[in-house]
Amino acid sequence: MLLAEYPSSATVAQAQTALPPVNVDAPAQRPKPARASEQSQRRTQAVARRNQTAAALAAPTPSERAATEAVAQQAAKLGYRAMPNASTLRSGASPLDTSQSVNVVPAQVLKDQLPRNIDDALVNISGITQTNTLAGTQDAVIRRGFGDNRDGSIMRNGMPLVQGRSLNAAVDSVEVLKGPASLLYGIMDPGGVVNTISKRPELYQHGSVTLLGSTYANNHNGADGTLDVTGPIGDGGLAYRFIGYGVSEDYWRNFGRHREMLVNPSLAWYGETTTVQLTYEHREFITPFDRGTAFVNGAPLPIPATRRLDEPFNNMWGTSDLVQGSVEQKLDDNWKVTAAYSYNTETYSANQLRITSVNAATGAETRSNDGTQNSLSNASYGTSYLQGDVWAGGFRNEILFGGEALYRTIDRRDLIRQATPSFNFYNPIYGLVTPGTTVSATDSEQTDKLGTRGLFAQDTFHLTNWLSVVGGVRWMQYEQLAGKGRPLFVTNTNLAGDKVLPLGGVIVKLSEELSYYVSYTQSLKPTSTIALFSGAPTGFVVDSSFAPEEGTQWETGLKFDVSKRLSGTLAVYDIQKKNVLVIDDIGGGKSAARASGAARSRGVELDVTGRLTDEWAMIGSYGYTDARLINDPQVGNAKLLNAAMNTASLYLVYDFGDRLPGRLRLGGGAHYVGDRPGDSLNSFFLPAYTVADIFATYDTRIDKVPVTYQFNVKNLFDKVYYTSTTGNALNVAMGDGRRISLSATVKF
Repeated sequence: MLLAEYPSSATVAQAQTALPPVNVDAPAQRPKPARASEQSQRRTQAVARRNQTAAALAAPTPSERAATEAVAQQAAKLGYRAMPNASTLRSGASPLDTSQSVNVVPAQVLKDQLPRNIDDALVNISGITQTNTLAGTQDAVIRRGFGDNRDGSIMRNGMPLVQGRSLNAAVDSVEVLKGPASLLYGIMDPGGVVNTISKRPELYQHGSVTLLGSTYANNHNGADGTLDVTGPIGDGGLAYRFIGYGVSEDYWRNFGRHREMLVNPSLAWYGETTTVQLTYEHREFITPFDRGTAFVNGAPLPIPATRRLDEPFNNMWGTSDLVQGSVEQKLDDNWKVTAAYSYNTETYSANQLRITSVNAATGAETRSNDGTQNSLSNASYGTSYLQGDVWAGGFRNEILFGGEALYRTIDRRDLIRQATPSFNFYNPIYGLVTPGTTVSATDSEQTDKLGTRGLFAQDTFHLTNWLSVVGGVRWMQYEQLAGKGRPLFVTNTNLAGDKVLPLGGVIVKLSEELSYYVSYTQSLKPTSTIALFSGAPTGFVVDSSFAPEEGTQWETGLKFDVSKRLSGTLAVYDIQKKNVLVIDDIGGGKSAARASGAARSRGVELDVTGRLTDEWAMIGSYGYTDARLINDPQVGNAKLLNAAMNTASLYLVYDFGDRLPGRLRLGGGAHYVGDRPGDSLNSFFLPAYTVADIFATYDTRIDKVPVTYQFNVKNLFDKVYYTSTTGNALNVAMGDGRRISLSATVKF
């Protein structure tokens, strides 16, 4: 069975609400209308079954309610099994039949762990650490040693995002395509792609309301609520879904507040041979702009972890909008074509009072009262591809052929630069300054524009039932412009070119549950920097003609899927990257860009998720990543910024089943991140840390209405830890303190 036919755990629980319990060891079929190629009698029966299901849900009997609960329980047990979405590899092939690594954080894991952002969700995946999050306002993750914020690697349903935060109530699961992904995604770092998968409309009526209260160790409290309702519109295959979310909570440090609102209506039409999906997300937010603490002589300032070095007005506020639509048309029993379009935009302003120097002996701190006003980012993306089977000479070929176009722009219009009085962090007195208002014309209009078009083709050639060869190629064109300043715009990057990138692989099916693979992939990413410092001292080369960064990876490994219960990947890889852009901190809050010859990342990764027994589920990982520059003229073989050599995670869940009046599930675990360089010079390192979390859920009924209570503790032991830097010892991000939450979900 193709993996595209496997639904998410949420879909399994919801799609079969009027059906009897199923065997959880059998693969779950996605409920869908019959195809046009089938006889008209099958079509009539499919429509009748759909109508009967809707009618049954309108007035469910006690036995049907019992069946619903049984299926939901069984689906939750399946929920830790990794089932990749077809949008990540643009294919419904089983992971055992592919030559690249795709790791999944399933929907049930997100429900259990309640991650706050994409960085938090990806602690479950090997070889991933946090990098510069722009003071906690942007998604930014290192994959296999490479990555940054705004690097184009964060996707929604296989299409690029520019909004700062991608994980929200509309996301069902998260997937990571490891290694160079330029064949499918074009301009990209060689570390990989993070794909967030949307919740989709369903053809059966159901919904839920969740209320959650939370508190940090310092009695900073918060509350949020989620409404999620979906169902059919008429009986012609049209369905809707509406998700609404709101939160208002205190920040975990000594001041700050996070408020956010999300509305997400979506429609889908499931026809006999056609599926159409349309979704819209609107988000409004205000969140603390917090660059954390400072390190002096390799150690953090000796002040409480909750004490901020900036001011209460340091916030970012704005809105984001996302529109996506897709059409999937089955042409016959072998071929289908997919067309999709995405438009994403985000506007924001931020007060960004920043630290320019500290004196650990006296507590003296100098600051610059900076800010950004009227920032605008948008991405317009369209793709279409054809996939199907061709038989030639008795051999099956799985063909994928398509094209895409992307236009992305980032424009930070007004940059505030203003002096401010000094401050003492040992004896802080806040509120003596107000947000800066002085616009620096030479620093404003920070612009980065990227346009790219490409064609790609891939063939999986099945030589035998156990041996397949994969070959692919992408041709693309690109233009990139970056710079700043007004009325005179100073161009720092002005590149254009085209490139052909290959992909190759071999897959050996050792059994129905185990496969061996080897692959070769390449990536391309034009180098650019929005605010290149033009007054670098001797030894720092400032040049607007950096060649594009090019990555090459060899990867081999084993993939397994044991009894359709426990699945995973063991991968060994070697990535070589040339024309590397390095940003060096040169003091005074300034930096300089230069080209380094090459970087290399070598590593081993193990990811496992699924069910150990009927009662025990788990998700775990280990990653060894040796990522460093190679013979750099300034720093030699220095390790890459924010890239940990070792990462690990293990979370276990125990399901008590029907041994209690209700259904109790207990879970917990920890993730480990090794020490990481805090700057490109490797002059200081962030210490290793281990953070533990626990949770419990209890399903019961109140007046015949299903209710789920959930209790979570994040950072159980209130560990003080440091997650990333901007490459500057004055900007070291800190992990959240202990957070306790309790929620109740009513299902209807």
